[in-house]
Amino acid sequence: MEPGLVGPGPYRATRLWNEIIELFRAGMPLRKHRCRFKSYERCFKASEAVDCLHELLGSNQNFGPEVTRNQTVKLLKKFLKNHVIEDIKGRWGKEDFQDDGHLYRFPPSSPLKPYPKKTSCGKEVIKFPDWNEPKAGTSQEHIPVKSVATNSEMWYKRHSIAIGEVPACKLVFRRELTQTNIEEIWKSMTLSRLQKVLGLDSLDEVLDTKLVNSKHIVQNAYNVNKQGIVTLEDKSKELPHWILSAMKCLANWPSCSDLKQPTYSGFERDVFKTIVDYFGQMKEPLLTFHFFDVFVSVLGLLQKHSKAVEALQISCLLLPPENRKRLQLLVRMMARISFNKDLPPLSESVRTRTLMVQAFSRCILCSKDEMDLDELLAAKLVSFLMDNYQEILSVPSALKSSIEEHVVHLQRVQIKYAGADTDATFPPPSFCHQISTDEFEYQRATGSQEPLAALLEEIATNKEISVKDKKKKLKQFQKSYPEVYRVRFPTPETEAVLFPEKNKQKPPVLMWALKKPFQPFHRTRSFRM
Repeated sequence: MEPGLVGPGPYRATRLWNEIIELFRAGMPLRKHRCRFKSYERCFKASEAVDCLHELLGSNQNFGPEVTRNQTVKLLKKFLKNHVIEDIKGRWGKEDFQDDGHLYRFPPSSPLKPYPKKTSCGKEVIKFPDWNEPKAGTSQEHIPVKSVATNSEMWYKRHSIAIGEVPACKLVFRRELTQTNIEEIWKSMTLSRLQKVLGLDSLDEVLDTKLVNSKHIVQNAYNVNKQGIVTLEDKSKELPHWILSAMKCLANWPSCSDLKQPTYSGFERDVFKTIVDYFGQMKEPLLTFHFFDVFVSVLGLLQKHSKAVEALQISCLLLPPENRKRLQLLVRMMARISFNKDLPPLSESVRTRTLMVQAFSRCILCSKDEMDLDELLAAKLVSFLMDNYQEILSVPSALKSSIEEHVVHLQRVQIKYAGADTDATFPPPSFCHQISTDEFEYQRATGSQEPLAALLEEIATNKEISVKDKKKKLKQFQKSYPEVYRVRFPTPETEAVLFPEKNKQKPPVLMWALKKPFQPFHRTRSFRM
């Protein structure tokens, strides 16, 4: 079985779990081993399983070469707990797997996880605020804009501009947008963009959109300082000063501004341990439990760098502001520590970058239900965050500009023709829904056929134009809209009614007019001999 990239979508963690199990069962060599004077067929040593699975994960593009041997051992412990493997005596259910010479084997039953069933909850329809419902106490100056339903009068008024007849009009102001309206627009357009970037037909299976707070999105987009860090309105949710000082000390090492220079060896390790302990005691990860499936889906786009960055930009914009700020400060510190050559090693056996990933991946991303691939998925995401944190944790400028332009469009002054029931401008693009064929045919007939039929009737009954001009206009109309013309004039007789022939009496024919005029007698030459 060839490993493939598991793209974004629902149940991605479950799909990855099943794929790894199938690859491991297919690639793990099985042979005969002896233990305590007894032989066991088709089994393997624990150390051999670690070697095989570690190599498999490192070559798999869903995880990559940054997977450590220690992480591989933890995954095999979960394999033993979930009966993916068992010891040679058939025991399983505990996470007591060790990287040693103990013997294990595969059970005969399939260990693959079933996919969760879709819940039958009604999905939230993403839509823009409805302007048809006026607010209580709204003045008459702010008239709600309605959708355009074209009638013959409006059709004539619009097309009369072509011949120089511009009807009277007036300015109409849309209803003033409230802060709640603007926040809902931000939520709708942000989620729509995220769905498009992920390439999903719906966000329902990776995100409960009802849990997305529109106020958080707006605050994360606008309440930022010069460095792009979120500023909190509630100061009680800020990080403690002593943690900020410790993070600044390691991020700016060796120039510690808030702390005095260390006076003993190992000071930097104690500071690092203090930071790890603080973030490790949080009850919920910074990316929250609600957004776990969204961020796991984004991992399927890491091969497409620009799309992955944009998807993470938008996903991080959905976080509570206090979580977003802590994530910004923490990832920035991790990146600076990883590239700081002046900082002494924080571990004797692990590289600094690997140590950052291992220490903080769980406090950044994990699931509420303790999924089996949490640690590997979190490590993959945190590594990508560290490499691209400046771009990912900034406000997506293209999305912000498009939303602001749309809000300005909704607030723009519109034109209304005098005597018309509707506005002269079409509503802005919004989400559409599928209609039936009968409804489409009805809308097509009422939206175009009826105004044209009314115009044709107006031409036919107009007594102020000459017969010659009327025939000319009818001929042009018949050429442009033959179906409408055929309905009004199905036969030549119905058309001839418009032009009755006048009975002209011819003058009576006189008998003398038929005779040749009198000609005088002409003498002829005689031929007498």
